[in-house]
Amino acid sequence: MKSFTKTYLNSIKLTHGMLSTIRVLGECKGREELFTNREPDVLESLLENALIQSAESSNRIEGITAGNGRVEKIVKNEKTELASRSEAEIAGYRDALKLIHENHRNIPVRTSVILQFHAMLYRYTTVKAGAWKVGENEIIELSKNGRKKVRFKPVTAADTSRCMEGLILSFKTFSDAGEIEPLILVALFILDFLCIHPFADGNGRVARLLTLLLLYKAGFMVGKYISLEKIVEDSKESYYDCLYAASQKWHDSMHDSEPWIGYFLSLMTAAYKAFEEKAGEIAGSRTKTEQIMKVIDKFVTPFAITDVGKACPNVSIDMIRKVVRELRDQGRIEATGKGRGAKWRKK
Repeated sequence: MKSFTKTYLNSIKLTHGMLSTIRVLGECKGREELFTNREPDVLESLLENALIQSAESSNRIEGITAGNGRVEKIVKNEKTELASRSEAEIAGYRDALKLIHENHRNIPVRTSVILQFHAMLYRYTTVKAGAWKVGENEIIELSKNGRKKVRFKPVTAADTSRCMEGLILSFKTFSDAGEIEPLILVALFILDFLCIHPFADGNGRVARLLTLLLLYKAGFMVGKYISLEKIVEDSKESYYDCLYAASQKWHDSMHDSEPWIGYFLSLMTAAYKAFEEKAGEIAGSRTKTEQIMKVIDKFVTPFAITDVGKACPNVSIDMIRKVVRELRDQGRIEATGKGRGAKWRKK
């Protein structure tokens, strides 16, 4: 669409900071692939939490919320009874997320898929979904005194189908050519999608689902383990400000996409930073657990917590106590006494 012409793409001037960020993100992608191959079980613990956060945050951005603990129940158990329209929409987003996580390699970027995502959002409601808008819509800003201000006018309902087909065709053409950085193409695709605003409702959520899918297609899997939606929610003001700035003069292909590209790259940077921190913590914790267990396994006579501590000077006493309790609960060790001076022996 408007961002996918040779003239426009050639006019984009990336700052040195953006180029540096893209290079760093490429390195992060490489480390992520290595970690995925070496520590797949570590990442499983991140996956479920990311699903819950994504379903909660992406809907909460649109004002769709559920009671305390309900989102976790809905995400974990597909048979959970849905008590409201909001919970129904959260369940729909959950289904779309799982579909992308599990089948992204086999999901083509087509208008039929985008319509399917939209239908899934509302599959547990009575809302008719899975079709382009039939009426005109506007991006409205409400001031503190209640006055409405039009921030952006998307394409007309009559032009929506044509524009979406054009966007997908253009994106595929430039992606297949391989001459432009994939992260830039993904950012521009989402920008154009939001400017087209093809649905009466649900555009933001579908855009976030498409972001995940397109990043997967480009080999960036971080959204599977870190909730991109949560990062967007935490930076919501910047998200809307950059989107507004980049959408001005979009209809004339005279828009400046740099603010939006900058935001998108910062989103990815935050995601990879969180990924490396969390994955590192889990891997480090597991390594320390293994270290403690090896020390305990070597004891022939009863041992005290302090004995383990002396053999593991890099591990906290609290961590040692935690592992000892776990081994006790598993029936692998037992206490020979009570109190601080109690000792433990293998069973």
